[in-house]
Amino acid sequence: MNKESVQEVLDKIRPALQADGGDVELIDVMEDGVVKVSLVGACKGCPMSQMTLTNGVERVLKEQLPWVVRVENV
Repeated sequence: MNKESVQEVLDKIRPALQADGGDVELIDVMEDGVVKVSLVGACKGCPMSQMTLTNGVERVLKEQLPWVVRVENV
């Protein structure tokens, strides 16, 4: 469990978010497998942000890094 591996995956997701005027910032990676991120830009106030977080960011992180339990927007 390390921030570098999470950041690498987020960097792969980032272009899709930036295409819609948003972005994601890695805040912390907890020992229990919880990844804390902050949705920024257009994602921050978007009504679809929870869906983006769950169906986009969290899904991809779990596929790439099986130890990820969940992703929280802080």
